[in-house]
Amino acid sequence: MSLWGALWRSNNILDGKKAHIIYDNLLPALFGTRHECREFIRRRYGYIADRPDLQDEPHGWKMPIPVKVKIGPIL
Repeated sequence: MSLWGALWRSNNILDGKKAHIIYDNLLPALFGTRHECREFIRRRYGYIADRPDLQDEPHGWKMPIPVKVKIGPIL
């Protein structure tokens, strides 16, 4: 089964490159369609696109991107 998740990304001198799936209420924020995921990113993290101070050092934040996530059985 495949769903869509939002991938948080940052790149700064202190921590280097970091990326992880965004969580919402202690669970991964997963969506049935790419469009739903893009809307979630725009609503929750859209302010990053307008904030060069957050994109530069020391933060190095980048806008999250939608990524396809494969869900498998728990072994």
